[in-house]
Amino acid sequence: MSKVLERLPDGARVAIVRLRSLGDCVLSTPSIHLLKQYRSDLRLAVVSEPPFIPLFEENPDIDDIIVPSGPLLRRWKPTLAINLHGGTRSLLLTTASLARYRVGFAHYRYSLAYNVRIPRAQQILGEERVVHTAEHAASAMFHLGVPVSEIPRARLFTSKRWRDEGYAVIHPYASAADKTWPARRFLEVAEFLRRVLKLEPIFIGGPGDDPAPFQPWHVEISTDLKKTKSLLAAASVFFGNDSGPAHMAAAFGIPVAVLYGPSNPTIWAPWRTEAQVLHSPNGMEGISTTQAVEALARLRVSA
Repeated sequence: MSKVLERLPDGARVAIVRLRSLGDCVLSTPSIHLLKQYRSDLRLAVVSEPPFIPLFEENPDIDDIIVPSGPLLRRWKPTLAINLHGGTRSLLLTTASLARYRVGFAHYRYSLAYNVRIPRAQQILGEERVVHTAEHAASAMFHLGVPVSEIPRARLFTSKRWRDEGYAVIHPYASAADKTWPARRFLEVAEFLRRVLKLEPIFIGGPGDDPAPFQPWHVEISTDLKKTKSLLAAASVFFGNDSGPAHMAAAFGIPVAVLYGPSNPTIWAPWRTEAQVLHSPNGMEGISTTQAVEALARLRVSA
């Protein structure tokens, strides 16, 4: 293990580069919390693209948020820069930070640009198995000197709750067709939630998502992750495709039922919340409405 954290002076600045995407940003927050718990004196900044900044706002572990800009990052003067993203742009930002310690995963491209390289998560954790995305990010902190310990739930914060509890959030969209459950089955689940669990179904989506298949139910299409946070924070249950909002819901600790097609649930399952995972690697059509409502019925859901 590296001992970089032991070399940092009190109050040193640490920049954590996590540009996108939604689920990855959410699942980076346990690693940030582990770092802040171990060295509460450090000043932590997250470097993230503007659409994803709300995921880090109001988080007490994070002192600053910086948009991706080499000059802005240099002006902030980090002693340590950690690249949790892995792309070329994040590598350039990490290098441009001029931090004394520039950290990235050894298996990423151009890893020779880093002067501290993180080995495989399996090597750090001492277990040869498929690791969850939250474990992958946390392993970076363990390598830098945070004692290996249980990885906490993801952390999202909002000072605004959409309304009192008594509703279920449904996210029927996904980034690809093979990750999307049929719309008609979401409508059947919505009826189950209203009739049996006595919860008002609220469908949510992002820019470019078509609300038409889910009307006349309440559909909230929003480009603002602040609003999505407020909706999820007070929900009684979440149901939806494998996607970023599922990880947001898990971060708030609400019960979730999530549908998986080609994605590996071992890597992308809801992290540290009560969850039901339905997996059909041969196609989302393989998950029936009956299986979905039975999964929801197994969750401890209160109206």
